[in-house]
Amino acid sequence: MPRRREHDPITGVRPPSQRQLRVGEELRHLLAELLRPGELRDPALREANVTVTEVRLSPDLRNATAFVMPLGGEKADEIMAGLRRSAPFLKARLARMVELRHVPSIAFAFDNAFDSAARISALLASPAVERDLHPPAEDDDDDTA
Repeated sequence: MPRRREHDPITGVRPPSQRQLRVGEELRHLLAELLRPGELRDPALREANVTVTEVRLSPDLRNATAFVMPLGGEKADEIMAGLRRSAPFLKARLARMVELRHVPSIAFAFDNAFDSAARISALLASPAVERDLHPPAEDDDDDTA
């Protein structure tokens, strides 16, 4: 078995390692616990319901991007600003909760995967695509004459 994993031939990017995925998932669970309503003092985050959908780590595990989605998408700009202000505090709390030599720096990004999924669903339901997916049946009655 090769020691190095191959790059994706289409994108040229190496897929995340098993360690990146495992640490990212652990950080996602811990961040979700820290971001429960009433846990933080920041006024924008005090009563906000925030879903942490994914945490992606750099290959050296020094930087993490946490993809978040406010419940219902309400006050997204305000909540993202509060998360950016609270990033150093959250990093310090994570350092006490996780057993890593270096706790990654956390950047927060708005997760637009739900918007993309809704857009794709709407495209698939459009009449033009529906017509292409289910072409009309051809009549075989012309061959009997």
